[in-house]
Amino acid sequence: MEQQIYKGKLTQFHWLKIAKKEELTKNTFSLEFEIPEDLQKNFRFEAGQFVSIKFQSHGKEVINDYSMTSAPYEHKICLGIKINSSEGDTAQLFRNYKEGDMLLVSEPGGRFTLVSKPSEFRTIVAFAAGIGITPILSHLKNILHNEKRTRLFLFYGNKNSQELAYRELLDNLARKCGERLQIFYFFSQEKTADQFFYGRLDEKKLSLIINQILHLDDTDEESTIWDAVDEVLICGKGDMIKALANACYHHGIPKKNIHFELFEEYNDDIYPIEKEFPLIENVEVEFKMLGKEYRTELPDNRDKILQQLLIQKYPVPYSCKSGICGSCECILEEGEVELLENEYLTEKEEARGHILACMSVAKSKKIKLNFDLI
Repeated sequence: MEQQIYKGKLTQFHWLKIAKKEELTKNTFSLEFEIPEDLQKNFRFEAGQFVSIKFQSHGKEVINDYSMTSAPYEHKICLGIKINSSEGDTAQLFRNYKEGDMLLVSEPGGRFTLVSKPSEFRTIVAFAAGIGITPILSHLKNILHNEKRTRLFLFYGNKNSQELAYRELLDNLARKCGERLQIFYFFSQEKTADQFFYGRLDEKKLSLIINQILHLDDTDEESTIWDAVDEVLICGKGDMIKALANACYHHGIPKKNIHFELFEEYNDDIYPIEKEFPLIENVEVEFKMLGKEYRTELPDNRDKILQQLLIQKYPVPYSCKSGICGSCECILEEGEVELLENEYLTEKEEARGHILACMSVAKSKKIKLNFDLI
């Protein structure tokens, strides 16, 4: 086992053997790891979570996060990985490591998860783009296995059919489960026989999906399956998440039931800020990070705390800047802040004073933060 501070937190890594490596498309591949008996407890996970892999790329050590496509009941760790460029880190991972090799893999983490409700009748709608299918696939498998009364709809977008990963697996799931799982593929750069399935998944496409696909075969022409949707899952790039999350919200889905996982650094707010705050100037900030104490002053509270600390070149941990990943989680020890959006913290954590610096605005003249949660 190795320990390392990663994204501001102490992360546990273990050596795992690559049991299987498979090329999925020209720019995506999968890795399956063998989990020794003595590490089974360490690698228990929930559907939708990820692991981090530490490996060598161009002579340097890198750590990247990859979502699992396996479901907990399968008792294995399977990852779907996209090669973004021919000389990038993931390309090096694909070229330089083979079946039988050992890699340092972190214990599972992430909160793109759902509470299982096997006794309820519910409807879940999922949207994925590109390699964003990976945690969605984990969810689909897990729900189909554990919730016999749940029906699922997947809307999966890609540039073209050649870049569509896991199609055979998805189609097999749909055939096996019948009406419980319905899958619809969309292509943004490939003409389709039905024009409906051409284009990106966005707010306009969502309106069409609700009106033309999510309808009920009954006498009530105004009724749609959308009216019965309990949870929404979205995974992909930031612009897609922002467009679909807001569209789902405006079509009546509560924000707490819209779950998303970001597959890139994204600096915009997912939802527009609807609150206004009294202007406070010269905000005094004290914070602890990796055992060190820092003091600084923010010009005012017009911008969020994390963004202002980054402008001042402090090495505070972050990844998404959108309240999703939890990398900037810290404890508010003194002062008052407004947490604008939160897709990560639980109610209990908020009650204990945990905040996300990327989504927090100062509401007092002085605040004191502690990023050392370990």
